[in-house]
Amino acid sequence: MSKITKVLSLFAIGGSVYSIIELIWKGIFSGSSTHWTMFILGGIAFLAIGEINEYLSWETPIWLQCFIGSLIVVILEFVFGCVLNLWLGLHIWDYSNLPFNLLGQICLPFAISWYFLSAFAIVADDYLRYWLFGEEKPHYCLCFKKR
Repeated sequence: MSKITKVLSLFAIGGSVYSIIELIWKGIFSGSSTHWTMFILGGIAFLAIGEINEYLSWETPIWLQCFIGSLIVVILEFVFGCVLNLWLGLHIWDYSNLPFNLLGQICLPFAISWYFLSAFAIVADDYLRYWLFGEEKPHYCLCFKKR
């Protein structure tokens, strides 16, 4: 399978799951919708989180991978929010009423949520790569190993 097919597959999975998470969070049965740009954001975030184990060793503690993953998502959401909401005025989201927000585009409560959701994304990406693309079987550790 080509690298392009792998990247597009992972992008589509990440974008879809991100959009579904947003719909669930907003209340899927309340008539809520998600903006198409959230699919793009989710796909990029999933690909970026998937690269953590491509650059760091498997011995990198999962808690540190989750922290890096949450930073990736928060940075992406801030950039997307500044462009989509502040610059283009699309008003897709506004966290101004939440504590510890930055320009209403990111906030501490969601950053903490992304820490835990990153664990799911890391494991999902690793196992998808293993099952679908024959990459190395995932394994994780909780703390740094002594040398």
